[in-house]
Amino acid sequence: MLLSTILKNKTSNVISVRPDTSITQVVSVLAEKRIGAVLVIDANEKLVGILSERDIVRTLAVHAGNTLQMTAAQLMTPSPTVTSPDATVVDAMQIMSDGRFRHLPVVQSGKLIGLVSIGDIVKARIDQQAHEVDSLRAYVVGAVA
Repeated sequence: MLLSTILKNKTSNVISVRPDTSITQVVSVLAEKRIGAVLVIDANEKLVGILSERDIVRTLAVHAGNTLQMTAAQLMTPSPTVTSPDATVVDAMQIMSDGRFRHLPVVQSGKLIGLVSIGDIVKARIDQQAHEVDSLRAYVVGAVA
């Protein structure tokens, strides 16, 4: 299964913030949208980073309350790893496992077209395996009959 298939079944609305967004505002967005990361997009609509709950928690451990006065640009992972919509679910699993992250921006011709999470990848893999099991079951039943 390709990531383009996953993106077709998701809303096209990718949640993002500007680099100068305060961490207090980022936390509010994460909580309100019930998501684990936001993309950081500059004024030219260019992907410049990704900011996750993990980034915030790690900074809180070092800087405590001062973290809330920081900006997305200060905590984000700059120039995040991206993939294309033609990548497979297995490709995405490998990229995410190797990089030890849970969110992967999808870019086509330099333009951000979506974001897949580890949850999206796991669901797609389960659906794919269920389809394979059903196909094998139908084959066996057909062969016996």
